[in-house]
Amino acid sequence: MAATSMAAALAASLPAPSAAPAAAQPTYEAIPASMAKVVDIEAEIPLNLVQLDGMVVTKIIKHAREAPATTAHGLLLGLDLDGVLEVSNSFPLPNHGNDDDGKSAKSTARHQAAMLRSLKEVQADDSVIGFYQAMTLGAFYHQSLLETQAVHQERLRHGGIVIVHDISQTARGNASFRAYRLTAAFRDAYKKSNFSTTSLINHGLTFSRILEEVPLKIRTNPLLSAFLGKLTESSTSVPTLGEKDELASELGPSFSALDLGTGGMTKNLERIVEALDAYRTEEGNVSYLTRQIARERAKAENYVAKRKEENQSRVAQGLAPLPEEDVSRMFKIPAEPSRLDSLLLLGQMDAFGKSLEGTASTGLVKMYAANAGTHV
Repeated sequence: MAATSMAAALAASLPAPSAAPAAAQPTYEAIPASMAKVVDIEAEIPLNLVQLDGMVVTKIIKHAREAPATTAHGLLLGLDLDGVLEVSNSFPLPNHGNDDDGKSAKSTARHQAAMLRSLKEVQADDSVIGFYQAMTLGAFYHQSLLETQAVHQERLRHGGIVIVHDISQTARGNASFRAYRLTAAFRDAYKKSNFSTTSLINHGLTFSRILEEVPLKIRTNPLLSAFLGKLTESSTSVPTLGEKDELASELGPSFSALDLGTGGMTKNLERIVEALDAYRTEEGNVSYLTRQIARERAKAENYVAKRKEENQSRVAQGLAPLPEEDVSRMFKIPAEPSRLDSLLLLGQMDAFGKSLEGTASTGLVKMYAANAGTHV
């Protein structure tokens, strides 16, 4: 692979040979049938798998560990080949906390363009195929993520993907990576900017149908595997004075398996309560707007009915009917409220509940095991 890329880079750097006088109309050969199954020119081969390089995994974990809270996000680079989206590289995007949205967007765009230009200069992969986002306790249903993914699916080949990384799982020793993309039903509703109750029913949208998961596979680099294997090997050198006699490895021991896992349950319950309060507040706002719409519509309907009766009586008296007026101008009927925020809050509560279920079940087993060990 390295030799092939090096040869391609070398061939591209050589000057082009002097061409003989060519015909006026150049001819192009069609792609052979055997290569047409691999080279997806028109993006007709469906996306079946996302292959994540091991080095990208370490980059995302490192960025998520160093970034404050769940603000770690960045771009994914790679290649779409034969229905497999190969993610070979990534780089983080800057996080602008309370900066102006316009300035932060321009700064992020400049940083992204500079990084892609630098990668192209060193003959590295510079094709954007998606982005990654760090989250905690499995809750990744946020409007910012959906908006970013909607832009990517509109502009990128095969729509691009978003890889979500659960920081809380990594803290317990489990690297959690999952790939998603927006469903066709959500994209249609998003293009129309209509998330009313009627639109959700027509599209069959629930929080579980906003995103569809794409199978993800992590590819381990042989050099990285050999390096990690070397680090985990015990040292066989003769210990000197001041050193322990026992054999040790370069990597320190991990005691994550001994953690009972009860510390995160309190935080998980707090997040569930916060999501419930936010959902109740959102439902209260929607109910208030719905009642306001009903009142305005009732006023408009009463006005139209009263005008019809008045015109009927005028016609019976031989008078000309009054002209019909535009009711929409006289009565400001608000638009039906969007239910997208309610859907996202339901998705967050579902994620918090599943995370709590996994944490509680694992912690319960460990507590029983620890209790049995004390009586031995």
